[in-house]
Amino acid sequence: MVLLPSTPFDVQPASPSRGLPSGCKAFGNRASPAEVESWLKPWRDSGRDISLLLVLAGTRTAEVEGISAAGSTSASRRYTAVADAELLLKGVNRPRLWPLPPLPAGISPALISYVAARWIGVDPLVAAVGLTLPPPFPHLRLEAARLGPSACLSTGEAMDYSRVQALWQRGLCIGRGLRRPLVLAECVPGGTTTAQAVLTGLGLQVADLISGSALRPPMALKQELVDRGLHQAALGIDPPPERLLAAFGDPFQPMAVGLLIGAREAGQPVLLGGGSQMVAVLALALAAIEPAHRQDLADGIALGTTAWLAEEVNRSDGRPSALASLVDCVGEYFGVRLLGLATGLRFHSSKHQALQDYELGHVKEGVGAGALALLAQLQGASCQQLVEDCDQAVNQLLEVSCSEDSCCPVGSNS
Repeated sequence: MVLLPSTPFDVQPASPSRGLPSGCKAFGNRASPAEVESWLKPWRDSGRDISLLLVLAGTRTAEVEGISAAGSTSASRRYTAVADAELLLKGVNRPRLWPLPPLPAGISPALISYVAARWIGVDPLVAAVGLTLPPPFPHLRLEAARLGPSACLSTGEAMDYSRVQALWQRGLCIGRGLRRPLVLAECVPGGTTTAQAVLTGLGLQVADLISGSALRPPMALKQELVDRGLHQAALGIDPPPERLLAAFGDPFQPMAVGLLIGAREAGQPVLLGGGSQMVAVLALALAAIEPAHRQDLADGIALGTTAWLAEEVNRSDGRPSALASLVDCVGEYFGVRLLGLATGLRFHSSKHQALQDYELGHVKEGVGAGALALLAQLQGASCQQLVEDCDQAVNQLLEVSCSEDSCCPVGSNS
């Protein structure tokens, strides 16, 4: 059990008059204008003095046929994380070793992340854990490469308990060493399914609140894998988070949980870039600390996501925003107030079908795209400027791809 310090990060009250940038929306039960502005204040004040960590991880869950659209085949999903990170680091107009994996439609959200990170002026740090392929660029290695991806969650034995503990402690050490606000992003194909598994293991009913990378997420397949994993693991009532991660998790999750707790102990705010995977990490962190300290942890954390994911409806009852419902579900379960923020970026006016495909639901989030676009807006970028820059990035990406005579890096209908 990890305890937070008695003097958590304190956001000074600020006037709510500035509000969110154009088109951005807040959700969760901390979404009042005053609380949103208080949380945004250190991010506005920090300017470019923030840290961006992108964690790449692998799970054999992603190799289950039909489970993910982060790559059209199970083979392509083995290098999705490396290809996305290489695009974020090198940009669109430089040769890269790994082409973006083929998608059913659209283009990788790493392109949005690249454009937004340039606006912010932040240099990403990439960490790798549990990958099939070693990244061909400088990165932080969190464990021995030979350990590889975690096993499919359906086995109920995804990782050794000792591995979970080691990754948790590594994240804790990194978090405690932070000296400025952190944006945490991830690329973990199959991660929404491992998120569903650990949230279910914690006791939350979330099966109809978890999204995925596909246009129509394979809800039945996800639930089947989760049910099999729960049966195989037989963890009993109220298992500790570390045991849940060993049974169903992926390597990103224990490292990220430790990182969150360590960052809050260091007094730093954290913007979680993503969706259900990040909500699962936050839930695990809340479960790991004493109830009296949970709101202290939550007060310094917000979820940053895209409008496409924030507005997605999965529920059969037609209620809006599965992600907002998920955030509320976790907040109510642990008795804390949580905050989610969605960028105002939309692609209705884009010149490229690959970007317009976001509006159709073919691509939604990833590589911290929503969080970084939100921060770019806070730094003065308009949504139209971001759209134009993304259009230009697609142009450059296509030019480089054609000159290299490689496969088209965007969806088949582009």
